[in-house]
Amino acid sequence: MEIRTTTPTDSAAPTPAAEIRRLNATAAAHDGIEPFSEQFLLGLDDGGDRQHRHATARTGTGELVGAAASDGSTIELAVAPEYRRDGVGTSLYGALSSGTDTVWAHGNLPPAVAWCRKQGLEPVRELLVMGVGGRNLAVAAESVEREGFHVMDLDSSRRRYGVDHVDGEWLRVNNEAFNWHPEQGGWDADRLARGQDTDWFDPAGVLLFWSGTDDCDDGGPAPELAGFHWTKWHGDDGAGRKIGEVYVVGLADGFRGRGLGGPLIASGLRHLAGRGADEVILYVETDNTVAVAAYERLGFDVRERHAAYGSPE
Repeated sequence: MEIRTTTPTDSAAPTPAAEIRRLNATAAAHDGIEPFSEQFLLGLDDGGDRQHRHATARTGTGELVGAAASDGSTIELAVAPEYRRDGVGTSLYGALSSGTDTVWAHGNLPPAVAWCRKQGLEPVRELLVMGVGGRNLAVAAESVEREGFHVMDLDSSRRRYGVDHVDGEWLRVNNEAFNWHPEQGGWDADRLARGQDTDWFDPAGVLLFWSGTDDCDDGGPAPELAGFHWTKWHGDDGAGRKIGEVYVVGLADGFRGRGLGGPLIASGLRHLAGRGADEVILYVETDNTVAVAAYERLGFDVRERHAAYGSPE
């Protein structure tokens, strides 16, 4: 079995993005869940912007049977079902690991858990996928108005208040809301631009929650952003159901504790329900108990569990 690593600047051995995507699909069909997350799949063909390193495993005939990706702190990997339990995953992990990485086990499936334990890794983080549909979605999406605030989508906001003001406020609120988060926090303008550079991005699905009245026509200043709800449209899930996602919800420091979470979430749910969503999902950290409880009150329940494993301290 040949193990090869590639870096963002390795033009002599480019990452075989199409083959890895097919491997991802094959593993998902077998396991019921994709082994690679969206950010790692995007890293296959972003020209090295995310600085991901990759490792691939091939048979003597050149067939791709395993792949792994690292962003410098976390690793994800996939092995073709018929080549598992032959040391392929361990070889891929060894090719990329620095010894301090965490490894994602999407779905936290028993074989993945057993493999992580065999590497001496312990769970250090858990991510829930929660979902709501049917009558519960309709109720959760009901309009909740708050005096002194108005909601506009991204394009409308940029036309009204200017791109620089809107994007600057969006970044500020994002980084205040996620100063603790390893992937979502600490963004700059380039990272925000990359977040919008996807096939599914729709500015109409980014709902911005502005504070104060809209008095720009009278010479007043552009308003302050209180929060945002960035939605994602998945579309048909293959079983005839249309799926939307609460992609990112953020509230500025100065607007917490004022009962704005409900209206902020409802604004995105209304948008997704208006597009015909049968179900809306979201990702939330297990230890974010306040958020989990809030989503449960809206009718969301747990659909999947994802866990990151790392070396015990």
